[in-house]
Amino acid sequence: MDHPLVAKGLTKQFGDFTAVDGIDFVVEPGQTFGVLGPNGAGKSSTMKMVSTVSPRTGGDLRVFGLDPDRDGREIRSRLGVVPQEDILDVDLTARENLMIYQRYFGVPWKQTRTKADQLLEFMQLGDRGDSKVEPLSGGMKRRLTIARALVNDPEMILLDEPTTGLDTQARHLLWERLYRLKEQGVTLLLTTHYMDEAEQLADRLVIMDHGKIVAEGSPAELITHHTTREVVELRFDDGEHDATALAPVVAAAGLRVDELPDRYLVYADDGDALIAHLHESGVRPLGTYVRRSSLEDVFLTLTGRSLVE
Repeated sequence: MDHPLVAKGLTKQFGDFTAVDGIDFVVEPGQTFGVLGPNGAGKSSTMKMVSTVSPRTGGDLRVFGLDPDRDGREIRSRLGVVPQEDILDVDLTARENLMIYQRYFGVPWKQTRTKADQLLEFMQLGDRGDSKVEPLSGGMKRRLTIARALVNDPEMILLDEPTTGLDTQARHLLWERLYRLKEQGVTLLLTTHYMDEAEQLADRLVIMDHGKIVAEGSPAELITHHTTREVVELRFDDGEHDATALAPVVAAAGLRVDELPDRYLVYADDGDALIAHLHESGVRPLGTYVRRSSLEDVFLTLTGRSLVE
């Protein structure tokens, strides 16, 4: 099967501003491919080019082997798109939203109810078909938006921040539904701000910053290549001199340390051994916590901790 998505030197400019700066990536069939990055990194601009709603400025882009600039209608007929915001008709029921949306893909009206009910059941909304959209919970609206993206049996689904604002239970339910779609052979292209979500869902991902790809690989590969096996979190009392003594001890051991407002993060392959070494050196934190390194540590290492508005 051809690659559903290939980008080479893909560029998007808005006047003098370059939002996407010559990026290359390939998405394999049936893969969940993640695109991570801080605000303004170029994620949404990339998604808009893939979905054919925004023309590229330069480079090459192929979706299902087709050119979005020339074959936009055919590409859209094979795509499902889940935008950041739920764009549902609040004056219609959940079922009616799905039935009417099918008409955009040429489905005869008499056939739309059967498909709508199948999708409602799949997204665990079977008992909400006759409910208006407005009183539905945020998680239900999000599931209905995803159901709407499935009305044309898409080969690839673009999910732009699909679980933003949802509680833990709603997020995990959506994860399970996305796993089901992947098992059915659907390719997923995902942007998210949740690093645990990317670790759970993505087979492979890219991290973007200032329009460029700064890292690519599986979550495990990125953690191995860009950070240590463990992270030690240390907390000190206000005015505690041990915090001042921490830097030379860590520097002598050749370890990296990040200073946060409420704690220090020290990156080490053996957290327990580091704590023992600190104690031997006379550095005694008020609290210690050893955890495995995560994709969030990779993300912050590559893109920084400064807030991007």
